[in-house]
Amino acid sequence: MGPAEIRKKMVELLGKEKVVDDDVSLKAYSYDSSFMARRNRFNPDAVIFPVSTEDVVKVVKFANENLVPLIPRGASTGETCGSIATTGGIVMDMCRWDAIEEIDVANMQVIARPGVIHVNLNSKLAEHGLIFAPDPGSSRMCTLGGMVANNAGGLRAVKYGSTENHVLGMEVVTPTGEVITTGGVHSRAIKSVSGMNLTKLFCGSEGVLGVITKLRLRLIPKPKGRGMLMAVFAQKKEAPAAVLAVYKSGILPSVVEILDESSIEAVNLFKPSLNLPQKEAILLFEVDGSPASVKDEGEMIVEVLKGRAESVEFTTDPKRMAELWEGRALVAVAATRLRADGTRIMAADDVCVPISRMAEALDRIREIGANNGLRVVNYGHIGDGNIHTAPILDIDNPAEVALVDKLCDDIHRMAIDMDGSTTGEHGVGVVRAMYAEDEHGRAVHFMRAIKKAFDPNNIMNPGKLFLMEEGK
Repeated sequence: MGPAEIRKKMVELLGKEKVVDDDVSLKAYSYDSSFMARRNRFNPDAVIFPVSTEDVVKVVKFANENLVPLIPRGASTGETCGSIATTGGIVMDMCRWDAIEEIDVANMQVIARPGVIHVNLNSKLAEHGLIFAPDPGSSRMCTLGGMVANNAGGLRAVKYGSTENHVLGMEVVTPTGEVITTGGVHSRAIKSVSGMNLTKLFCGSEGVLGVITKLRLRLIPKPKGRGMLMAVFAQKKEAPAAVLAVYKSGILPSVVEILDESSIEAVNLFKPSLNLPQKEAILLFEVDGSPASVKDEGEMIVEVLKGRAESVEFTTDPKRMAELWEGRALVAVAATRLRADGTRIMAADDVCVPISRMAEALDRIREIGANNGLRVVNYGHIGDGNIHTAPILDIDNPAEVALVDKLCDDIHRMAIDMDGSTTGEHGVGVVRAMYAEDEHGRAVHFMRAIKKAFDPNNIMNPGKLFLMEEGK
């Protein structure tokens, strides 16, 4: 079935106002934040905007009957081509479907549609003294459906876990057009061990098993107090041991971040007034809870870090905390300052390694960059071993662009060799699908079997998460 016929059918099913079918508008859906999308153009055949479960069912049944690829999409803040129509087909843009249907304060949960923006949800929840705990860096843009589909992490994952830890249930339209509810059809319970845990199965499935149309999410009380610490280390190898020492003391911070020498240099070039100590590593800790517990835990961490760090600063002053966090917040954009002609690309940006090997991994990434003739800036969530890399290159230089694939492959394989993962929170999409066999072994066979059981015609986001045939 050709693009013109697909577009015509979408208008018949949903009405003109819910369909994008002109070539210029479709180009806006040909990319996400990934370097792969930047180098290619994957134009969909049509884009639709569902605002009801019935809309989704109609389109899914059409796609399944006519073997047309169907790609759910949130705000497309992803970095792996996960929401891109790499084989053509219909992109299902969920952003208009942004209703917060119920905030159930008594039962500490919320019912919401997939297009709700994360920061907008927490703004509403703040009126009730509650939060949805996951904290992705793209909070002002990303949608709840995208967060669940990719099992988003973020700064607070070290204490509160990833998105999956806060999903109680969901409504899903399967690839054959059936509507199911996970977690209990009428449940408002916070816990249940009844039946197979299909909710967990859909979390992180990246749209390959169905379309999420409604979410039931767990809420927690918003902490009343926050404190922050900055610890400076002359030697990077001391940082992982310091984090583990804090854990062994009985304290679980809400956030533990690391800046290595490359990111410190970049931030100081970008904003000299911050004047971060130009050492091998800076750790940023945040603790939250009651004001009394924040003060107690902050002071305990200071004691633990004495003798390990060159200096330690603890503050509960909101202004000072904002200043300390600014350096971490600026790394992504500051990285380009290391080269006058440089651009930061989203590639190999999300590996995860054991916490104890974090310093080793940072050094190995720097070596990999040097071996491939590219500079890489490193930072990330040392509290759970998640490293964010920022390769810097001249994207107008074909010779440098040609080096990127080898660089990325080396970084991903390094993570697997170090008993880690190719992705800690940004997802697999297309760019990491080829590593599934090496990372998961025989388990990939069963992933394929689950995919085939749900989606026998392979219409849902094909080519993502893992290859459907070994080596292909």
